[in-house]
Amino acid sequence: MTAEHQRLEDTHTHGVPWKQWGPYLSERQWGTVREDYSPTGEAWDYFSHEQSHARAYRWGEDGLLGISDEKQRLCFSIALWNGQDPVLKERLFGLTGNQGNHGEDVKEYYFYLDSTPTHSYLKGLYKYPQAEYPYGQLVTENQQRGRDAPEFELLDTGVFNDNRYFDVFVEYAKASPEDILIQIAIVNHGPATQCLHVLPHLWFRNTWSWDNSSKPQLKAGQSGIVEAYHPDLGSYWLYCDGFTHDGIARDERFCNSPSLLFTENESNSQHLFGVPNSTPYVKDGIHRYVVNGETGAVNPDGMGTKFAANYTLEVAPGQTRLVKLRLSNQHQLSSPLGPEFDRILQARILEADEFYASVTPTCQERDLQNVQRQAFAGLLWSKQYYRFDVTRWLEGDPTMPKPAAGRQFGRNAQWPHLDADDIISMPDKWEYPWFAAWDLAFHCIPIALIDPEFAKAQLDIMTREWYMHPNGQIPAYEWAFGDVNPPVHAWATWRVYKIDQKVSGKSDRAFLERVFQKLLMNFTWWVNRKDIEGNNIFEGGFLGLDNIGVFDRSSPLPTGGHIEQSDGTSWMAMYSLNMLTMALELAKENAVYEDMATKFFEHFLYIADAMNHMGSDKTELWDEEDGFFYDVLHLPNQHRLKLKVRSMVGLIPLFAVETLEPELLEQLPGFKERLDWFETNRPSLSHNVPSFIEKGVGKRRLLALVRPEKLKRILEKMLDETEFLSPNGIRALSQYHRENPYVFYTDSNAHRVDYEPAESSTGLFGGNSNWRGPIWFPVNYLLVESLQKFHHYLGDSYQVECPTGSGIYKSLWDVALDLEDRMIRIFLKDSSGQRPVFGNIQSFQRDTNWQNYILFHEYFHGDNGAGIGASHQTGWTGLIAKLIQQYSKYSNCHKS
Repeated sequence: MTAEHQRLEDTHTHGVPWKQWGPYLSERQWGTVREDYSPTGEAWDYFSHEQSHARAYRWGEDGLLGISDEKQRLCFSIALWNGQDPVLKERLFGLTGNQGNHGEDVKEYYFYLDSTPTHSYLKGLYKYPQAEYPYGQLVTENQQRGRDAPEFELLDTGVFNDNRYFDVFVEYAKASPEDILIQIAIVNHGPATQCLHVLPHLWFRNTWSWDNSSKPQLKAGQSGIVEAYHPDLGSYWLYCDGFTHDGIARDERFCNSPSLLFTENESNSQHLFGVPNSTPYVKDGIHRYVVNGETGAVNPDGMGTKFAANYTLEVAPGQTRLVKLRLSNQHQLSSPLGPEFDRILQARILEADEFYASVTPTCQERDLQNVQRQAFAGLLWSKQYYRFDVTRWLEGDPTMPKPAAGRQFGRNAQWPHLDADDIISMPDKWEYPWFAAWDLAFHCIPIALIDPEFAKAQLDIMTREWYMHPNGQIPAYEWAFGDVNPPVHAWATWRVYKIDQKVSGKSDRAFLERVFQKLLMNFTWWVNRKDIEGNNIFEGGFLGLDNIGVFDRSSPLPTGGHIEQSDGTSWMAMYSLNMLTMALELAKENAVYEDMATKFFEHFLYIADAMNHMGSDKTELWDEEDGFFYDVLHLPNQHRLKLKVRSMVGLIPLFAVETLEPELLEQLPGFKERLDWFETNRPSLSHNVPSFIEKGVGKRRLLALVRPEKLKRILEKMLDETEFLSPNGIRALSQYHRENPYVFYTDSNAHRVDYEPAESSTGLFGGNSNWRGPIWFPVNYLLVESLQKFHHYLGDSYQVECPTGSGIYKSLWDVALDLEDRMIRIFLKDSSGQRPVFGNIQSFQRDTNWQNYILFHEYFHGDNGAGIGASHQTGWTGLIAKLIQQYSKYSNCHKS
């Protein structure tokens, strides 16, 4: 057991609070629904980046590569000033959904480099230009560009020319759960000596302004020590570098002597709203002192609720300067920043290496290890404290004006029970700093490899009564809790349960049963709410695939009627099989679950039948001529029309597949008897299920929507490089539509779907998501898993041409490995030393100070694999860590 494994054991078994502190700050709190108290629900405009410097947040805090305690009472992060910028660099800048030509987009370069599961060691990097940050240029240029043009990026502005920038590395190492060492390393890559203001910030989240609760306090002590007292958290002390016993610094690192600056974390109402401030010291006081030279903006008495140590470092070309701090619950440490500091920091780095060496394959490719380590780091850094009491948000706070009356009938008004107060895995802490139900399910798969307890807890909380709606719906995401994400929670629960078995050697049946019971409610909600005609065909809405179709599937159709969805129906078939699998596992110890397993088996059979024979006119979602599944438009006059778009919608039926082992059926004779009964007495239903016709390898049974003969026809298109198969995975839309766009006319309006391998040219869902050609990791991962399951039943003798037309035939297992390899190669250097993920960005491709820092994008260019969309969506793109794990194992690169 490594030192980090021991910390995990102490945390989860003995309650030692190793996780009390972590990277739980958001990267962006402004522009979120939580902070929006506007009458119209325009979150981006109501609380802007410009206001964030001077306006106190209500529900959370943000910072630059920061940490906080688990309830975000006390926060720490860095701020910077290059002597040129109009504001302190306290937080990351980006474009709002209204400003970007492809939706919201962060315009900074930062990287999560390392983290252990308990955050005993953390490392991050921020690249800070030495020239003035081009805020206005980024906004103006992107607003001038249309949707057909690429985004205008920070590198395009020229502020990094001649390497005139600083690398700012931040490391955290825990001496104990509440004793945190902090080291900031500044590297000057430019050609001239530069001074840089480094301002480590410590502050309290403002809770007192909203309800007049007790106010915490920061105050200066001797020798650069700051005491932080919070009524609930207790006392901490921040030990600051560069101060002697008399408080005067004499250090050649600094251009000027360090100083301690105090203000209040309260809004500058005078600046924002023209209303007099209740205190002369407000949130932007430190900014005004450093940037504007307003000496009266900070409290000379050395106290407040927001603090910064002000260091001005002189850094020569190629030089590295260090600043050390220590945040501890221990008072009067004799030498807090001395030799012990360096010893502990190095020990935590070695322990992190030891931990990852023990849990991941030892591969000959160092580059592969680098990608996987940073993927894990991104997943762990993307944890965030999420506080949102919807009832309080709807009704307003006692000390504040009441929200507009229409608020009670607007966004999320049907979710007053939702009261979130947890550490949650976020998709991207800048672009999506709020949980998304189906994203989170995918996050938990790689997280389970390194911290299965956290993964299980994440899946558990989404089904708890303060999240799940009383009617059984799981909240989708903050912008619209009532929207509909694909029902993948059950799949993730089963996968995490099985991964945990391998990692821990134990079966957490209590976790499985607890989540299963809640998912029964969610499954019932789906059946009752999303099957309009009761014919086992589902109309789920956009189902996370945003703009994949002809219409916005979450809105009323311009034709009237509704869409009978191939993907919605397939997701429910998959959901049925996931619940069946869990019920069979639980039935091993409780026979009651055999009845539940039978119920879900019936659901699956009826859905499988409906996919092929639906409605009185026998219109099918399966198209025999094309050998593909399509959505069907159901018009008000009862006419049905197939929407023949070759998209991921037609591949999702492959996800509904499970195998039943003969040993399991012998162990559960009641279920086997019912299964055999259906085979004999319901042939009209059971003919869709391959296991009723013949038994596969090892006498296994197969439950799948797609029979082997249909599977080959679908794979013929999926593995065709002129259609779905790209060098880096499966495209969301077939290249067939590059030359053959699908066009649907309503009156005089044309609705069309074209193959678009990169950013979206449509405005659906803000224009920042595109399912019309790029490669998306979550669905690609499920395709890999589905092929493996089919192979488990069909064996090596069942082979398909891969790629289609190549004359090369492979088993489905080898096809899955081929897809894994293509996805992994997005991040790896090719023979010319370039990574597809970086596209044509030469700084990343050629510069040794950029090329090994990996970005995990939301999705990837369908033709060349370049990263598109949110740049830090390690969330579901973190699945690459799991793919590397299993690909390495089956490519003879696994350490036995």
